[in-house]
Amino acid sequence: MLSPFDDYPVHQTALPVAHPATGDPNQYDRYFFCGYDRDGELYFGAAMGHYPNRKVIDASLSVVHDGVQRSVFASGRIPLDRGRTRVGPIEVEVVEPLRTLRVTVDAAHLGITADVTFEARTAASEEPRVTMRDGTVLVMDSTRLTQWGSWSGAIDVEGTRLDLRPDRTLGTRDRSWGVRSVGEPVPGAPSGRPPQIFWLWAPLNFENECTHLARFESGDGTPWYHSAHVVPVLADGEATYGTEETIEELEGVDYTIDWEPGTRRAQAASLTLHHRSGTSELITFERLATFQMKGIGYFHPEWGHGRWHGEADEGAESWKLDEIDPLDPSSNHIQQLFRVTKGDEAGVGILEQIAIGPHEPTGLTGILDPAG
Repeated sequence: MLSPFDDYPVHQTALPVAHPATGDPNQYDRYFFCGYDRDGELYFGAAMGHYPNRKVIDASLSVVHDGVQRSVFASGRIPLDRGRTRVGPIEVEVVEPLRTLRVTVDAAHLGITADVTFEARTAASEEPRVTMRDGTVLVMDSTRLTQWGSWSGAIDVEGTRLDLRPDRTLGTRDRSWGVRSVGEPVPGAPSGRPPQIFWLWAPLNFENECTHLARFESGDGTPWYHSAHVVPVLADGEATYGTEETIEELEGVDYTIDWEPGTRRAQAASLTLHHRSGTSELITFERLATFQMKGIGYFHPEWGHGRWHGEADEGAESWKLDEIDPLDPSSNHIQQLFRVTKGDEAGVGILEQIAIGPHEPTGLTGILDPAG
């Protein structure tokens, strides 16, 4: 079946663009954004996912302010035209690819409106392809780009206007695509393996460069996926792609996590970056804010990604953050905002965490047993 993008030279298979290269129901294509003030007074996330084999598109925006996290969700039937990146009141606009993107939310009836623009601070960085299997079953096979930037515009939450200024409001975005578990589980026998995920994702903004760590580990601490690099901040007019030679791949990264007692979330952390030159740098983390990823659909019991809600549906939800049970499975996946220090440099960034099952190096036991 033909669609408008077939007029562009973008085909990767002999099929029209609207036909995914795989029939896997978990095939997806996703936008993710986060933004935060340097002092942690504001933190927001936004996401949009396309699931062509499920015929679903969904999106969400969630804001943390004054101790409350508020979210708006939308879901519907995926359009044939992949350039229509809007569902319900939420739209993502690619103003200039890999440089400028705009997110708008027209949901005053649900308590949130937004018109915010992301402007790249760095080139887009390609993370290595992630492939994960459960025995013979492909669970994940995806690629992600990560990019650091600043935000402008405003978000209105229940009548309170929150202004975003590029000198004060930084953030990160990513784009990922491929296969990843989404939507209702595929029918069949359950996995014979106990659940175990240990995931860290740490994009950090400094004045002249940005640093990154992405890491999956087994329960004994063995890394089965690792990516770490340093990306310089763009000079005026510098290209945001085709500049891979400017990105420094690190020799390795060591980390420490100090779990908050009674939880599986960090109260402090550190990274030690090991450069190929033989030098090392220590980055220390001071916690500012916590963001529940279920606010943009991750592990959400109702608004989880890729679920069919009918031709068009929308909703809203809010949580007082000090009343959330950190051991509730839907609250395990979080991003935390940290003030970070590297030598004499001060920065700000996030540490995303999923910790399900045991993890020997950090002392976690059981499926969701809390840290002592």
